[in-house]
Amino acid sequence: MPANKSGPAPKKKKGRRGRLVALTVVLLLVAGIGFGAYWGVSTVRASFPETTGSLKLPGLTDPVDVVRDANGIPQIYADTDEDLFRAQGYVQAQDRFWEMDVRRHMTAGRLSEMFGRSQVKTDEFLRTLGWHDVAQKEYDTKLSATTKKYLQAYSAGVNAYLTDHQGSALSLEYAALGFTNDYKPEPWTPTDSVAWLKAMAWDLRGNMQEEIDRALMTSRFTQQQIAQLYPGYPYQRNRPIVDGGSVDPATNEFDPKRSSNTGTNSGTGTGTGTGTGTGSGTGTGTGTGTGTGSGNGTVRGATTGVQAQLSALSTTLEQVPALLGPNGNGIGSNSWVVSGEHTTTGKPLLANDPHLAPQMPSLWYQMGLHCRTTGPKCNYDVAGFTFSGMPGVVIGHNQDISWGMTNLGADVTDLYLEKINADGYLYDGKQKPFVTRQETIKVAGGESQKITVRSTNNGPIVSDRDDELAGVGKDAPVANGAPDRGDGYAVSLRWTALTPGKSMDAIFELNRAKDWTGFRKAAADFEVPSQNLIYADTKGNIGYQAPGAIPIRGKGDGTYPAPGWDPAYQWKGTIPQSALPYEYNPKRGFIVTANQAVIDDKYPYLLTKDWGYGARSQRINDLIESKIKDGGKVSTDDMQSLQKDNSSEIARLLTPYLTKIDIKDKYVRDAQQLLNGWDFTQEPDSAAAAYFNAVWRNTLKLAFGNKMPKELRVQGQCLYVRPASDNGPADDQNKLVRECGQRAGDTAQPDGGDRWYEVVRNILDDPNNAWWKTDDRPGHPGLKNRDQLLAQAMKDARYELTSKLGKNIDNWAWGRLHQMDLKNQTLGKEGPGFLQDLLNRGPWNLGGGEAAVDATGWNAASGYKVTWVPSMRMVVNLADLDKSRWINLTGASGHAYDAHYYDQTDKWAKGELLPWAFSEDAVKKAGKETLTLSP
Repeated sequence: MPANKSGPAPKKKKGRRGRLVALTVVLLLVAGIGFGAYWGVSTVRASFPETTGSLKLPGLTDPVDVVRDANGIPQIYADTDEDLFRAQGYVQAQDRFWEMDVRRHMTAGRLSEMFGRSQVKTDEFLRTLGWHDVAQKEYDTKLSATTKKYLQAYSAGVNAYLTDHQGSALSLEYAALGFTNDYKPEPWTPTDSVAWLKAMAWDLRGNMQEEIDRALMTSRFTQQQIAQLYPGYPYQRNRPIVDGGSVDPATNEFDPKRSSNTGTNSGTGTGTGTGTGTGSGTGTGTGTGTGTGSGNGTVRGATTGVQAQLSALSTTLEQVPALLGPNGNGIGSNSWVVSGEHTTTGKPLLANDPHLAPQMPSLWYQMGLHCRTTGPKCNYDVAGFTFSGMPGVVIGHNQDISWGMTNLGADVTDLYLEKINADGYLYDGKQKPFVTRQETIKVAGGESQKITVRSTNNGPIVSDRDDELAGVGKDAPVANGAPDRGDGYAVSLRWTALTPGKSMDAIFELNRAKDWTGFRKAAADFEVPSQNLIYADTKGNIGYQAPGAIPIRGKGDGTYPAPGWDPAYQWKGTIPQSALPYEYNPKRGFIVTANQAVIDDKYPYLLTKDWGYGARSQRINDLIESKIKDGGKVSTDDMQSLQKDNSSEIARLLTPYLTKIDIKDKYVRDAQQLLNGWDFTQEPDSAAAAYFNAVWRNTLKLAFGNKMPKELRVQGQCLYVRPASDNGPADDQNKLVRECGQRAGDTAQPDGGDRWYEVVRNILDDPNNAWWKTDDRPGHPGLKNRDQLLAQAMKDARYELTSKLGKNIDNWAWGRLHQMDLKNQTLGKEGPGFLQDLLNRGPWNLGGGEAAVDATGWNAASGYKVTWVPSMRMVVNLADLDKSRWINLTGASGHAYDAHYYDQTDKWAKGELLPWAFSEDAVKKAGKETLTLSP
């Protein structure tokens, strides 16, 4: 759909950008910026890749052909593996080197070398985590000789491109950077590619934010209230991925057919901040209050002091660039596979659409890697989506199998409080020395900064990286018998990705796997990030495997920070790969993974306490079951249509209550009537969807948001609230104080995701529940029950949309509120305004919504802006791979104004997919340009 033509006036100007290239680049700059003739159309076009003819690529053994289709998507043909990956490096550098370069500087903690002093704090934190160091250890000690050979070939291809391209010939961004920085890219290294997996794992790290948020909530809520805001997974309503099975205690192997009478999906340990606790663990603690504890962490009933420290940690985490998107409820994906028994083709159909933050260019890069003849010298015939800067294909298919991924959400991080002094830390009653290393951070235009990284046996001390964090744990309540806090406790981070692994091996193993056995072998090496892997093959089989390095905890369940000095809270290894859940050709004939629980709560190992709640996954399950009922068949078109399903589960649940409320004010009642007869779909032009989502947002704000501690509310949103007590919630204080929110909008609470669906569902039939009640304030008498609060939310929504969309409800449209902007992740956000105009695109008016299958997510605490999208979509037809379909969010190119910069976005927004040629004949037929790379 076109860029917004009905939205706010200031946005309209951007829609004309594509027709004003020369005017934007030349006139604007010559008129006021002063760069003169340097900035002209020639500068913009200087970095466009050569895509026809012949070029020399040193190191090749034989010529390589790069065939691009009408969308600029490259398919590479070579005679050896090394030639194939050398060419992949060259071609990705042609299209996306700026993106690659920024990414490797981020993973290495070297952003200050490109962007100056503003990135020093971020670099300090990233150096403390040491991603690049771990990646180097993986390359040196863990990866196979074959993988190293491929990484070296890929790096050589990138560097061959860098040899002949510098400054504006690399990209427009380098031309801009040249005015403030004499930065020149270094040669690419294999470790630069491996380190990208660390960034991916960081963004998919699990429940660290929830661990912090629960502790922050203790200043305002009791443990019982916090448990209500984090309800258990609804196993009876929303099906887990795997229907059954358990681990055989004799072999420690998972058996899909085994039943389990008891489960140990819990932790045990010592809780603090509660007098007593019930739930999955037991323990005693200090502090005040009673409630339902899940398990025995350390920070409970946190006081005012620890609130500030944990909030500072949360802020530090937010400042780390999130390449996939803000960590939290939105990071997810859909994937499902349907057996040939239930398809029109007679063979499986497999769909996948990962949900990531919208950005320019898209994180994904479409590509085909083909050996002209597969054999010992050349093993690959694969196509799909990969990341620029990394060889191989991450999601896609080869000639025999297809696979997709969604985030498993395993809890692979723990925060530990550490009792430290100048020389070391306390562990098991003894003083242990820190492991230290020195880091020098080079700063463009400034002096280098030196830091010392200190680590305990649990991991790096993250509280060293911020002045405010130096006193983390100063007031944290801890269990009886804890060491004297002195000046407070430090905070360390334990994370599976900081242990060298073999995930890079797994990428190549997946790419050349020929059957279920090969697929599972590859999955066993895919240690981080932990992903749900679905499978289909051309012989008709379907399957699922949960891989990943997932810790086995002693005491504790990962829901709260733990005492680092107590050996009982140490990890006891990782869950054996053989014990992780899988399915192969289940009787139901299909498998759905969409970030729901992997398996029921009788599974004997703890995967996480913080699943997605299954709104999307159950909708997909229900639609597939309804289609195949009584012998119906699923087509490729059906798979594509399902990806665009935008039905709202929370609307289906809440709307019957809203329509029954007696609204006296006709102005509000007119809006209420939009909900009568609405089918709960969220089309871009739907006035009912716009109004309902505004009501949902205001319901959450009144019932929960205004009651949150300031550390979880949106930055700059100020309220008069009852002050929190140093000893926990303070319901009896009458004095009101003004508090302003401190959280970035994308991660503020309540975010409106399907966890909040469950929270509201659990109180919806309890009209006098305390959550429905609000405090009396001057001029604003408190709300006393559910219907009063819902009526107020409908009134507030009516006036909010009047201010945003106008008085006439006939002109309201969900897409006018729910807009997506595509922004360059560096200069498109922080550069001068004219440069942002050159690099960014949008907005687009979108349908869909939070926790819908068409997951165009938004954060209800901050507004309606699209923060998550299906970053790509694919449907693989295992009966005829050439009839598969795919699409990317933007396009193949990372160069502004290249024809393929965002040529797929309009089709993506409409739910369209592109033909996906795979066989050599189909690729040649679709090909528009061919470049031959010669030795």
